Amino acid sequence: MAKGTILIADDDTAIRTVLNQALARAGYLPRATSNAATLWRWVSQGEGEVVITDVVMPDENAFDLIPRIKKLRPDLPIIVMSAQNTLMTALTAAEKGAYEYLPKPFDLNELVAVVGRAMAEPGRKAPRVGIEADSDQLPLIGRSPAMQEIYRILARLTQSDLTVMITGESGTGKELVARVLHDYGKRRSGAFVAVNMAAIPRELIESELFGHEKGAFTGAQSRAAGRFEQAEGGTLFLDEIGDMPLEAQTRLLRVLQEGEYTTVGGRTAIKTNVRIVAATHRDLRNQIQQGLFREDLYYRLNVVPLRLPALRERLEDVGDLARHFLRHVAREGLSLKSIDAAAVERLKRYSWPGNVRELENLVRRLAALYSQDTLTVDIVDQELVDAAPPRSTDPESEAKTLSEMVERYLAGYFGGFGRDLPPPGLYDRIIRQVEAPLLSAALAATRGNQIKAAELLGVNRNTLRTRIRDLDLKVVRTPAG
Repeated sequence: MAKGTILIADDDTAIRTVLNQALARAGYLPRATSNAATLWRWVSQGEGEVVITDVVMPDENAFDLIPRIKKLRPDLPIIVMSAQNTLMTALTAAEKGAYEYLPKPFDLNELVAVVGRAMAEPGRKAPRVGIEADSDQLPLIGRSPAMQEIYRILARLTQSDLTVMITGESGTGKELVARVLHDYGKRRSGAFVAVNMAAIPRELIESELFGHEKGAFTGAQSRAAGRFEQAEGGTLFLDEIGDMPLEAQTRLLRVLQEGEYTTVGGRTAIKTNVRIVAATHRDLRNQIQQGLFREDLYYRLNVVPLRLPALRERLEDVGDLARHFLRHVAREGLSLKSIDAAAVERLKRYSWPGNVRELENLVRRLAALYSQDTLTVDIVDQELVDAAPPRSTDPESEAKTLSEMVERYLAGYFGGFGRDLPPPGLYDRIIRQVEAPLLSAALAATRGNQIKAAELLGVNRNTLRTRIRDLDLKVVRTPAG
């Protein structure tokens, strides 16, 4: 007996076929159509326990159809699929009442699992987000799988008051994510207050956060409101929380536990109603081991962990980001420029130690310094060479040395077979025996720098890291000299 009927709407025949097969194997009864009109007829007749629909269909946009479905059958879960993989799509899906949003291409096992959860909790209400229509004004750009997961998490979190801990390298956009949580959430009518722990003298952090009374310390000539008071009813973003001194950590922990604080020099407890979003580029677990960060505070802040990927982990987004920044610069008064495909490919081969912030600064510099309407690979290459830190050795020499080492190894290995090819069945063994010394040679040539080794080999850094782990290679960083 089927677990339930799943209604599918997508104008792509291949998508319908794949979903039919996957859901049938999972024990469901799928019914598929290529248009919104048929889907609406089925829903109106009371059919289906779950709906899976594409956003763009020939006769109607699903985002226009979903509100009618929710009005007629409010408990019917709707799973939205889309190839328009932007933050706006994820937020709009949540706004319209979708149970879940899945960017194309999606993992079939994940979709089947989502259908199972939807069947188990059909009455779950999707939050209303309240968004603007101009997707180009959204702060987060990218269609990579890593960013799609960020969008999905944000769409779920905007209507909650859960404390969020955003981690990631400097320049990955942690404050932008915090602003999305505020600007598209239920606290958007309140203030968004950001404070950088690393930018405030240690002795002033408590006063900065909690305010102080007149005469609380030398120079306190009047009462001053702290950031908690300024953010009342809104969101307080605590950036670089890893730089907060232990004394202030103790006071912050009390706020999170009790929902109240006292000003510096004050005696009366003040109730507070703010959402806390914290961020850091540091490894807080390591700081806990060193006694620099309170473990109990870490767990209070890390209710929902959200790691932002480095730009080198989502290089497929570089082109979209560069074009977005060019449009942004044009709105500030400079002429609108384009960037050609070869230039984008050159940008993708750079390691971006400064992440998205570095890319934005580069694009701004290119737009300001060059009069050409189109940014070419020669222009980009010159600026990247000028901006790149000095290398420990010449890249051509590294590549030549590495190439010679590999050639010698292969010559020695295949020499035993004379002029003949290796006998059948040796492919996997040869790959294993070649790969380890190849990666070791690359790491040795770059003094253990995995970013440079990945560039030298022409592979993604994540791929290199995975193979280092799988092959149990030892990586030793040595200083240049």
